[in-house]
Amino acid sequence: MTPFGRRIRALREQQGASLQDMAAALRVSTSYLSALEHGRRGRPSRVRVHEICQFFNLVWDEADELQRLARISHPRVTVDTSGLTPEATELANELAQRIRKLPPEKVKGLLAALKDE
Repeated sequence: MTPFGRRIRALREQQGASLQDMAAALRVSTSYLSALEHGRRGRPSRVRVHEICQFFNLVWDEADELQRLARISHPRVTVDTSGLTPEATELANELAQRIRKLPPEKVKGLLAALKDE
């Protein structure tokens, strides 16, 4: 599960919406929505995230946070994070997005921190 999937599932449960109700409102299949929640689909488009925000009536900071979670929740990275925590998925995505821009000193520091485990 990704940070984005965990959040939309929590929102859906808080509002008492079934997977079928949400899928129908978004005009997607229940299998797509389930795969999105479980991190078996790629990161959703900005338009799709906007539609999800509308479904949950999210505005401002909550909508921005959902967009942020979508950006850091791409499950198809070189590192297989299936079965790991949402935080592990976020870490892999952040690293994949930023590794080319990190100065060598930071890469060495991150590597050293990981090796200390």
